[in-house]
Amino acid sequence: MNEAKVFVAGHRGLVGSAVMRRLSSSGYKNIITRTHAQLDLSRQAEVEAFFREEKPDQVYLCAAKVGGIGANSTYPADFIYQNLSIGMNVIHAAYKSGVKKLMNLGSSCIYPKLAPQPMKEEYLLTGPLEPTNEAYAVAKIAAIRLCKHYNAQYGTNFLSVMPTNLYGPGDNYDLQGSHVLPAMIRKFHEAKISGTDSVTLWGDGSPYREFLYSEDLADAVVFLMEHRNASELGEFVNLGSGVEQTIAQLAHAVCAVVYADAPKRQCAIHWDTSKPNGTPRKLLDVSKLASLGWKARTALETGLAKAYEDFLKNWSER
Repeated sequence: MNEAKVFVAGHRGLVGSAVMRRLSSSGYKNIITRTHAQLDLSRQAEVEAFFREEKPDQVYLCAAKVGGIGANSTYPADFIYQNLSIGMNVIHAAYKSGVKKLMNLGSSCIYPKLAPQPMKEEYLLTGPLEPTNEAYAVAKIAAIRLCKHYNAQYGTNFLSVMPTNLYGPGDNYDLQGSHVLPAMIRKFHEAKISGTDSVTLWGDGSPYREFLYSEDLADAVVFLMEHRNASELGEFVNLGSGVEQTIAQLAHAVCAVVYADAPKRQCAIHWDTSKPNGTPRKLLDVSKLASLGWKARTALETGLAKAYEDFLKNWSER
């Protein structure tokens, strides 16, 4: 049993819930959580009061305002303000209260839109960001730099990882705010149930994307917290599968999973090219992560089947 007192910020989300399961399976018994109603992480006074009272040993910063291209494009002010506030408040309060180790989770959208592929950690800030998620990316870059400079000035042990696109149990399937993969799962499912057997997807299907199963992500961050220090990671480390496919290929893979119990039916895919594609390609170079002793284990097809099971269990009747 691990006796460390651990605060998981954002424990109800896709990432946070996976981290909770991973910590519990590893014998952590003293895990602290707060809902948004109990603790608003965008409010500095509330966050500092919480850290003074609870004094956690470790922090997993999984909380964030997240969404797909549509949400990021429509609400950029909300995305930059809320994510900046969450990152600054939690990281600073962790320093002030003497937290021994912190894991800051970012996003691969921090890289330039046209970064060389696969993207190495040193490509950060070498070119313009993708406009559709610039606000979110700027907030995540700020949190990375805050951890870096607190480590340098105050000797903290704050680690940062930059995950690729994530999916899995506890995902958000709301079409107004979800990412591409859960949105596809819901669209194909609704097409199957309604009998229309037709879906419309954004863009032209040509962008390449990499995906990582959320349980793999949780395994990686707990591994790094238990076995590595910020000095070994450097400013941050990429966290991905190292495997990519086009959005069109992903759509066909999701369709195959959703229609697995109806093999004689087919679903037509229509591409709405009036909608943005986003960044043309986002593949992470995960060689640094491999050198630290970790690599992904869950194949996309396996993860998609598990994600669809979760959708059927928790979302399909909403």
